[in-house]
Amino acid sequence: MIANMARSTDAHARSEAFLAISSQYRLGALPTEQSHPLTRELSTLAQNDLPRAIAVLHQIDCNALGVVVDCIPAIQTLSRSIGKTLDAGHRVFLCGCGATGRLSLACEALWRMEHDRDVLADRVVAFMAGGDAALVRSVEHFEDRSEYGERQLRGLGFGAEDLLVACTEGGETPFVIGATLAAADLSRNAPFFLYCNPDNVLRAAAQRSAQVIDDARINKICLPTGPMALAGSTRMQASTVLMLAVGSALQHHRDPQTVGECARSLTAFWQHAASALIEPLIVREADCYARGGYVAYEADPDCALTVLTDTTERAPTFSMHPFENEQDPDSPLSLCCFVVPGAADRVDAWQSILRRAPRPLSWPDTGGVASRERLMGFDFSAAHVRWRERLAPRARHRRFAAGIEGTHLRLSLDDCACTFPVDGLTRLQTQLVLKMLLNTHSTLVMGRLGRYSGNVMTWVRATNNKLVDRAIRNVAILLENRGVRMTYEQIAHACFVAMETTPADESLVLAAAQILAQRGC
Repeated sequence: MIANMARSTDAHARSEAFLAISSQYRLGALPTEQSHPLTRELSTLAQNDLPRAIAVLHQIDCNALGVVVDCIPAIQTLSRSIGKTLDAGHRVFLCGCGATGRLSLACEALWRMEHDRDVLADRVVAFMAGGDAALVRSVEHFEDRSEYGERQLRGLGFGAEDLLVACTEGGETPFVIGATLAAADLSRNAPFFLYCNPDNVLRAAAQRSAQVIDDARINKICLPTGPMALAGSTRMQASTVLMLAVGSALQHHRDPQTVGECARSLTAFWQHAASALIEPLIVREADCYARGGYVAYEADPDCALTVLTDTTERAPTFSMHPFENEQDPDSPLSLCCFVVPGAADRVDAWQSILRRAPRPLSWPDTGGVASRERLMGFDFSAAHVRWRERLAPRARHRRFAAGIEGTHLRLSLDDCACTFPVDGLTRLQTQLVLKMLLNTHSTLVMGRLGRYSGNVMTWVRATNNKLVDRAIRNVAILLENRGVRMTYEQIAHACFVAMETTPADESLVLAAAQILAQRGC
């Protein structure tokens, strides 16, 4: 009884603290947060008509790629600035948070593949909110701190002639905005700020966005994707579009006029790609989880970061147990894990994934949440898979492999395999094809497990203020579907109570709706 009262008091205090600043995070008006008209029945299609579900997601990805084609002149400007910076012997920094942080790290890794043993290899430096450890598991509240964006930028030695290319799907992430404003102060080289919502909507939704949009020292590139296939899940189309824009600008920095070729040829390729081939893989993986099994994802080094990104992003999107860290010995097993098969040990695995040594954050005031020790607690060598098998000896452990074999991209789950011809595609284009296939695959696997309703993220995990707002709005949608209307404040209080009591692999949104139902509201 006393413990319940203490939790209730703490939840009330936390909800009041959030509501005091919530006007900065009420983002429902942003197109990237809204419901896509083509996927309103996505959860039903995932369970009953997979070919149709795959086709719908395929079309939405095609439409998103077209946004980049429409913005080629702006991307050419970015590419020219990158080229001038590199030619002058200076560095290009890439930054983001969450999905955009992961795409920034992916662009750096691709750059290093292209410039292996080249003097240019170290001239592109990517960082994300929370450092490299956040690639695997989001470091809570870093996204909400603009001063952390500046702090990480300065810590990497950003100089007066360096260039920052900052990505934020929504256009309102405090961390990314903080880094961008700092770059404008520190460098004579005007930073670039890439985002996916219209300027007028952003100005109305978040004053911090107006700081960047109205700053003449900053180059802005808006790539208006509209709604995501799964409402608010910017790990999908928004991050695909941003990765294509930044990656193609880097790839064509010696000849910016050819930037358009990358976007146009990828769009044409994807329009005719046989994405329906992944249907049996979706069915098998969902069935494995439904029967209490686990899946180990394996990837060649060339595909490692793309596969790791998709698998780690499932945890916050669908309230899955996150990947195990050895510093948390009592944490439950995640449904899937990731391994670089040829890695000798965890250090070698991280090197293979990032194409460089990891960059942890050893800030004494953050409790070691992004330290080297924390980062190395994630083991992506084959030893970790054997550890999982010993921990759950009676469960079925299956193997999902992704790799490039000659001119084909190959995906397999045990003895079920499909191949996609990628002859003629660049490394960047091939990784984006893999990303779109895996995004479709994981989204529909989760749909078959009931981890969203329609296209609403009813299982989203609220790890920062933006996601708290999203959870509140999703509860409101559920209640409205039942003919019940409640205030934002009432729902917020219920959400914070649910955060105190809901296990990591259960739905915060559904729990909050149940709390309100029990109260008779």
